[in-house]
Amino acid sequence: MTNLRFQKRIKRIIDVAGAILGLVLLGWMIGLAALIARIDTKKSGFYLQKRIGLNGKQFSIIKIRTMRDMPGMTTHVTRQNDPRITRWGHFFRRAKVDELAQLINVLKGDMSLVGPRPDVPEIARRLETEAPLVLTVRPGITGPASLKYRNEEEILETCADPEWVNASILFPDKMRINAEYARSYRWQSDLWYIWQTVTGTGERAQLGDISTQIAQRQKAA
Repeated sequence: MTNLRFQKRIKRIIDVAGAILGLVLLGWMIGLAALIARIDTKKSGFYLQKRIGLNGKQFSIIKIRTMRDMPGMTTHVTRQNDPRITRWGHFFRRAKVDELAQLINVLKGDMSLVGPRPDVPEIARRLETEAPLVLTVRPGITGPASLKYRNEEEILETCADPEWVNASILFPDKMRINAEYARSYRWQSDLWYIWQTVTGTGERAQLGDISTQIAQRQKAA
C-alpha cells in the first residue's frame, strides 16, 4: 500500500510538472490551433465533451475542434475519412495537436499524462461491469492502449461495419490493456510511454491481425 501511495504521488508530480512545461512550450500552438479551428468550423475552436474519469466521475475533456456537425451522424466511432472531419481537422488529428489542450485537464487533476483514454458516459456501465479496474486510475492523454491503436481511424476506415469492429474487437482489447496498466503502473513506465508518444515508436496494431480476428468472429457466428 505504501508503494502504491508513493507511485501515485510521483505520478502526480510528473503530471503537474509535465503539464506546466507542455503549456509553457506549446501554449502558442494550442492557441493557434484553436484559432484555425474556429475559422475552419465557424464555432469555438475548443470543444468540450463529457467523459468518464477517476472512480466513474464525469468531467469535461478539452480538445481542439476538428469536426463539423452533420445531421443524422451521431456515432462516436470515427474513421480516417469521416465526412465530419474538417480540412484542418485531418491535420490536427494526424499530428495529435487536438489532444494538446488536455494538458489543462491534467493540470486540473481530471486526467494524467499517461493512462486509459477517457470514454464517453454511454460506455460507463460496460466499464463498471467488464473492466472496473480501469476506473481506479485517472484517464490519460496517452498510454499503452492509445499507442497500440494510434492508427485506429485508419483500421476502422477499412471495415464494412466499423461500430461492430470497435465494440467487439478493439474496445475489449483496449480494456484488457488498460486494466493491466491500472494493475501494475509505475512512474518509470509512464516516462517510457511519454517517450514513445513523442517519438512515434512502440507497438502498433496491424491491420492484418484485425482482419484475421474479424474473419474468425464472423466464422464463429
